[in-house]
Amino acid sequence: MSLFTPSAAWVSDEHRMFADMTNRFFADELTPNIERWVNQGIVDRDFWRTAGQAGIMGGAIPEDFGGAGGDMGFESVVIYEQTRTGDCGWGYGIQSIVVHYITAYGTEEQKARWLPGLASGEIVGAIAMTEPGTGSDLQAVRTRAEKDGNQYKINGSKIFITNGQAADLIITVCKTDPEAGSKGVSLIVVEPGQCEGFKRGQNLKKLGMKANDTSELFYEDVKVPQTNLLGTEEGQGFYQLMKQLPWERLLIAIQALGAIDFALEQTIAYTQERTAFGQRVMDFQNTRFKLAECKTKAEVLRSFVNDGIARLIDGTLDAPTASMAKYWGSEVQNEVMHECLQLFGGYGYMMEYPIARLYADARVQMIYGGTNEIMKELIARSIDV
Repeated sequence: MSLFTPSAAWVSDEHRMFADMTNRFFADELTPNIERWVNQGIVDRDFWRTAGQAGIMGGAIPEDFGGAGGDMGFESVVIYEQTRTGDCGWGYGIQSIVVHYITAYGTEEQKARWLPGLASGEIVGAIAMTEPGTGSDLQAVRTRAEKDGNQYKINGSKIFITNGQAADLIITVCKTDPEAGSKGVSLIVVEPGQCEGFKRGQNLKKLGMKANDTSELFYEDVKVPQTNLLGTEEGQGFYQLMKQLPWERLLIAIQALGAIDFALEQTIAYTQERTAFGQRVMDFQNTRFKLAECKTKAEVLRSFVNDGIARLIDGTLDAPTASMAKYWGSEVQNEVMHECLQLFGGYGYMMEYPIARLYADARVQMIYGGTNEIMKELIARSIDV
């Protein structure tokens, strides 16, 4: 199975070669480590550097800043090929999001300072939006950044931060003007190794995505240079977030497609080999019909995802369409995981079979990146105009 549809106009020979290379890299370097990373609750730091050396993380980073200078199709390939292996523990999706905030809004000095390390894996990135009690309401953040000489002094806390244990660079959503509503939000880059007062909570124990380190973060009089404001002007954070969220939401749909393809491959193989009542499980009409339904849903999602990637590349992917992709992709992912696990029977409930992990991993896809209820509200607003 492949990310690409036969008619996808955005796909070039370079994308196809990159997909083949990425697939081989993950087979050699990622797949053998999945279970160990799940057990230890975090991906080895060396893997980030190995991926950087292989050119996995720099596809859409400009050449001047250590990347290959390609389009967002290369990012999409990596996201798909990772989940196509059955893994969602490596936090590359967040790394990609961080990269494109800096690419889109960073000054030339900021790009030169951070992008090469993000491409090489020497820097692991995170973005700290969610706070206890705020959830998807980004305008309600309480983390405060006040000017203190030529620095910002940051106080507050964040929760559910992916890459929170490993991150060397954290784009932090702050209020620089608490009285200005959405116009008082700014994005400030915090480098934990270069400031005092920053603390990480424990690696949170989750239902799924157990290899993906997730943390609560605490800021107590954390001082960072004013040059760490992302961009050149305060109060642009909410606008920056809204402009970049379509990629985050399409990314979730791409992850869903990769996981679905892996689950179907595993389930088809199992039902072809497993026997019950004297015949293969695949020979029961119910099995064939359920797999036919799942395969159809996968292909519909594949077409929608490819259209979204094409629109992302040409700059026409809007928020309602990205919200549809996130909502639909994550719903279909959970439906497919449910049906596939059922076809495994009791073995599907055993963690030695990947489908059990895939089932647990899928659930959060309907929550993060904005809950699916929020996605429906955003879609509805585009209808009720």
